[in-house]
Amino acid sequence: MHSCLLALSTMASRTNKPQLQLVLWPSLLTLLFLSGALEAAAGTGTSTSSVSSIGSSADGAPAASTGRRSLAAASQSVFSLDRYGARGDGSHDDTQALAQAWNAACTSPRPAVLLVPGGKRYLLKLVTLHGPCKSSVTVTVKGTLVASPNRSDWSDEDRRHWIVFRQVDWLTVNGGGAVDGNGETWWKTSCKTNKALPCKEAPTALSFHFCTSLRVQDLKVVDSQQIHVSIEDCTGVQLTGLSITAPGTSPNTDGIHITRSNDVQVTNCEIKTGDDCLSIESGTHNLHVSQVVCGPGHGISIGSLGDDNSRAEVSGITIDSVQLYGTTNGARIKTYQGGSGYAKDITFQNMVMYNVANPIIIDQNYCDKATPCEAQGSAVEISNVVFKNIRGTTVTMDAINLNCSNNVPCHGITLQNINLKMQGSNGKDAAKSTCQNARWRKCGTVLPQPCTSKN
Repeated sequence: MHSCLLALSTMASRTNKPQLQLVLWPSLLTLLFLSGALEAAAGTGTSTSSVSSIGSSADGAPAASTGRRSLAAASQSVFSLDRYGARGDGSHDDTQALAQAWNAACTSPRPAVLLVPGGKRYLLKLVTLHGPCKSSVTVTVKGTLVASPNRSDWSDEDRRHWIVFRQVDWLTVNGGGAVDGNGETWWKTSCKTNKALPCKEAPTALSFHFCTSLRVQDLKVVDSQQIHVSIEDCTGVQLTGLSITAPGTSPNTDGIHITRSNDVQVTNCEIKTGDDCLSIESGTHNLHVSQVVCGPGHGISIGSLGDDNSRAEVSGITIDSVQLYGTTNGARIKTYQGGSGYAKDITFQNMVMYNVANPIIIDQNYCDKATPCEAQGSAVEISNVVFKNIRGTTVTMDAINLNCSNNVPCHGITLQNINLKMQGSNGKDAAKSTCQNARWRKCGTVLPQPCTSKN
């Protein structure tokens, strides 16, 4: 039986004085080492300082018990950006200073900390920070990295990037500071803002390419020119405690973009942008997202997949414990006609939605082109998708919209314990569902208002 489910309810003595003196002496040495590290951090000491074992990593968190990050507790070299000529006044170009500080940190034989001091704004143009590095590197951002406001600082050949980390293993980026994309100039010239203008690419604020064992945590990323954080061709990634914000009207400002990457975790993030809070594209496998607050924006999207007749492969995606506020979509999978490949083993669960349009949507006929997309026979196969424990309010009557392919219908779709009401209905009006070419697993209870089938 094929059906849709929409549930209504849910811690010395004097004789030992010589020993006491021996204990105090290494303590004094430890204090001296720490003092040197703090001087370097403030930009008043030498450009590198050794920190003897204090049992914590560069970001103050307990050091990892295994792996290269555990070595960071034993000895770290600190490279303050100011020691390489950076002004930090928000108007002079500090790009070369960052590149030199990175080169010193990356070639350090000991675990290194590249420090961006607090209370300053460091103006940067396009910069790529290459690995591999000799040891682990932690980039601790206390101040603000701000993009040049001049679009002419980017050539037509490379408009897609601003700050890029490439082929760096065991990289940590943290510190509680900010990365400011200065995106307003770019938004004004977007074809989505002014349809009379040609469509051109704009920079991504933070890009990570071919990195393994990557941590990005406790940062504010604001007003990116386009995508805020992009994870590409990476393995073993943790994104934690990120605050990503841009106006709801800013075009193409996805919060976190993930593609061709494996074993990624996104936890405790707040994302408010003008596009997808998370966009999950081809080549993403074993992704776990939890405790994310999203909105405004376009919700959480898998896709788009299969554009320009391309092959897409996505699997092992879990979206868990997410809240969405006023987004134009909720849980979405979108694919173009003409593609191939698969999107499978996907779970959206324990989600709360407030005034969301299109709370649950699968669209195998997606099109975001200047001209209408032609009907094609092939499609990305969508299968084994679970929508479970999803509740809240919708501003569209069709709370569930399954627009699947005529030739490659989505199948193995489960809806369980879905409780969505029309906003302003005082809980009286149940939302409706539209299903086209969707093949369902057993659901248990039929919709109080039956799924409208178009196939």
